[in-house]
Amino acid sequence: MDADTGPRELPLGRLEAFSDGVFAIAITLLVLELGVSADAGDHLLPSILHEWPSYLAYVTSFLTIGTVWLQHSAITGALRAGDTMLYRINLLVLLVTSFLPFPTKLAAQYLGETGPERVAAVFYGLTLLALSLSLTAFVRYAADHPHLVSDRINAEQIEQAVTYAPNFAGYAIGIGISLAFPTTGVLIYLVSAIIRGLPAPTLHRLLRRLRPRR
Repeated sequence: MDADTGPRELPLGRLEAFSDGVFAIAITLLVLELGVSADAGDHLLPSILHEWPSYLAYVTSFLTIGTVWLQHSAITGALRAGDTMLYRINLLVLLVTSFLPFPTKLAAQYLGETGPERVAAVFYGLTLLALSLSLTAFVRYAADHPHLVSDRINAEQIEQAVTYAPNFAGYAIGIGISLAFPTTGVLIYLVSAIIRGLPAPTLHRLLRRLRPRR
């Protein structure tokens, strides 16, 4: 351990390298679920179009993992060191991230089928919500321990790195709607991922434009 990081602090290099590896593997595994049947040669275009649930689930999960990686990078970039608890919370983020290809596969398989599609869409939404909660715990822990934060950044700036309300509200609404309209619920998950990926200034401008004028 480096002498200047202190006995209770850990360097960020290993945390960032391991996290980047897990994000990269998880986001790559998503594409392995895309494909058509072996006998699709005679009707290839209809077969490709028939796989729309796979494309929807793939894009939603890809954007979700990509956005989590962007936010995770912004947070770790604002820190000067970590500690054992931050490492453990980070493992929780990576646990849910690496699990995400499984509910993505279920959504791709069962969307459009009466019955199991509701279970698949709700399970998918719960996993996305768990990922958002784990990242929030990561951010909050960093913000609550200013001795880990770089001298050039304050704790409030770290909390602003992630927009919490749209994530939780979007996933909660999507899960509820999935009980009746599973495909619509997954579309809401997709919109939530897009909103999370927007830079804060862009999001604020859009919200101002949508706000009714008096």
